[in-house]
Amino acid sequence: MQLQQTKTQILRYIVNGVVATLAHYVVLYLSIEVYGFSSAGLASFWASLVGIGLSFLGNRFIVFNSAHQKIVSQLSKFVTLYLIVALLHGGLLFIWSDIWNYNYNYGFIIAVFIQVFLGYVANRHIVFKKLPEAISEQAKI
Repeated sequence: MQLQQTKTQILRYIVNGVVATLAHYVVLYLSIEVYGFSSAGLASFWASLVGIGLSFLGNRFIVFNSAHQKIVSQLSKFVTLYLIVALLHGGLLFIWSDIWNYNYNYGFIIAVFIQVFLGYVANRHIVFKKLPEAISEQAKI
């Protein structure tokens, strides 16, 4: 039973991540190609904030089903985690595109793989960690 729940949770995490990543990429693309941002790193940082907001909502209500916990605590942990992730993402694109002059699309893909792994582990074990009382309630069901 636990294995099936974990598989379902990972699948939801991936779908949520795809939606947030698409939003991130659309804002990144528009920032560079339409609005003329000259720095891919800065554009990615801005775009990641949009993706982070969508990701929080999906993780809280759908992936980890932890709306019963205090939103302020979760949000502060989530924002801290994803500000670090956004800086990492933007920093990687800055080095990849602005310094090394490689195509930002490939740097984006590399950064996303790093982000997915770090995000799932930190969200599951830190941000949306089940409280002891929530675990005991699930055991009763």
